This record gives sequence, C-alpha cells and structure tokens, in this order.
Amino acid sequence: MPYTDGNLAHAVDPDRGVINFAEADTMRDRLIVGLDLPTLSEAEKAVRELEGAVSFYKIGYQLAFAGGLDFARELASGGTKVFLDMKLLDIDNTVAKGVENIVKMGVSMLTLHAYPKTMRAAVEAAKGSDLCLLGVTVLTSMDEQDMIDAGYEYDPHTLVLRRSEQALHAGMGGIVCSAEEAQAVRRTVGPDMAVVTPGIRPSGSDHGDQKRVVTPAQTRGSCVLVLVYGSKW
Repeated sequence: MPYTDGNLAHAVDPDRGVINFAEADTMRDRLIVGLDLPTLSEAEKAVRELEGAVSFYKIGYQLAFAGGLDFARELASGGTKVFLDMKLLDIDNTVAKGVENIVKMGVSMLTLHAYPKTMRAAVEAAKGSDLCLLGVTVLTSMDEQDMIDAGYEYDPHTLVLRRSEQALHAGMGGIVCSAEEAQAVRRTVGPDMAVVTPGIRPSGSDHGDQKRVVTPAQTRGSCVLVLVYGSKW
C-alpha cells in the first residue's frame, strides 16, 4: 500500500536536520536512517542513540567494508530491519550467487542496478525468501549533463521511468529514485511496489554530492513508501 502521509516533514526538524523522536513513532516502519559512518563503533553508537525511535537502517559501502556486513547480520537477527545498499551490477551468475548469500543474512532490502538481466537473475536467486529487491534507476548524484557525459541517450526522468517499468516486469520488490520522480514512478509501477527515495535534505543544508534532492516538507502528500534520511553524527 503506498505511503501517503508525508509525515517525514514532522519527523525531521528542518532547522537542525535531525529526527524529532516525539513525532517519529508513526514513521518507524517508513523511515530508513542511513548509517553513513566510517567505523563500526560509530554505527553501534548511532543505533544505541536511536533505539526505540528507528527500526530500519541503511548500510552502504563505507560501513560494509568496515565490519558492517557482520553488523547487518547482528541487527537483522535481533529483529531490526536492514537495507543493504550494495547497488549490485555484474554478470548474471555472479549477481545470483551474491544474492543467494545475502538472503542468508536475513536483511530486509537489497539494491542492485536496474538492468533487466541483472534484475531477472537477482529475482530468481531470491525466490522464496523475504528479501525485497530494489532496482536503482538513476543515482541522485547524477543530473542531465552527467547522463550525457556517461553516454546515455535519455534524460534522468525518462530513464527512471523506463527502468521502473523494466523492474516491474522483472518481478522486483521496489524502485529507488529521487523524490522528484516518485509520483511518476508510482503511476508507472502501480500501488504494490516499494518506492524508496534517497536525497532527502533539510532546507538550507549542504547537498553534498546529491543533485536531485528535496526537503522533508516537499515529501508531504507524496506517494513515497519509504524515505532514506542520511545520518550525520
């Protein structure tokens, strides 16, 4: 069922860029906090500080290669949801074997690039499990000029919708796109797929390397199921 509350605008203090714990309870299953941290000890500290307010964490490359994969297993075994942001892309068999082992970790979500053959291989490998596979359409750090420089013939919006439709046909569990494209993606894939949007930044904050971003307030009334909010500790 698509998320239509837009409560992240209340769950995040736009002035300080932090989670408002008093408002966050209704968001616990919709808000993913990114553990974008360099060490395992910092990630463990963050999870302790957010205990009771957050039930879903994203682990990407930085933490994964600093002991984060074992930490992901630990969190998952304790009932915490983990979004493993690996953005897999390789030959079909390699992706399939990787997904088979990730299934054993017990994490809730896994990203892979939304290439048709890659998605089909991953879906087959995850069959029978509870792992939600998310197709990464176009990175939120890329704009139209970046697409041209990389040799793509489509602008970001067009490619996002094309890959979303391909993900639907491949049997994927969800889509990763910028919040700018979320409503168009929802119309493309229907009500049953997760729509996950990174690039959520408080008004006036540093966008870092993100180019297609929106503020928490701009998500109000959107069709986004899950929002990824990068942690700063």
